[in-house]
Amino acid sequence: MTEETIEVTATETTETTEDTAAEQPQIASSLTAQERDVIANMPYEEARDKLMQAVRALENGGLSLDESMRQWEIGEALAQRAQSLLNTVRAKLDAAQAQQAQTAATAGTQSNLQ
Repeated sequence: MTEETIEVTATETTETTEDTAAEQPQIASSLTAQERDVIANMPYEEARDKLMQAVRALENGGLSLDESMRQWEIGEALAQRAQSLLNTVRAKLDAAQAQQAQTAATAGTQSNLQ
């Protein structure tokens, strides 16, 4: 059985986010501020892929208690990031659908010509 651990490494990204680590409740953690910042700026696909790796590492077993806790903390941070991005997309879709419904309600009427 091979031991698989996930290391969070910095990657460049131009994406900005409204969700910052400062807005999240902080608990005792082995993750550094830099690691949390890297995760907070990951695109969805990268966060999802790294989360799957962390889960596999935990499922495979063979990790020490400290290593397991670290993988769990990484997984939690990655899951929060992915969920935050999904929530943002959902809000944008909801807003677009509401706008579309509003436009459809007035289509073909005099009110949309004024």
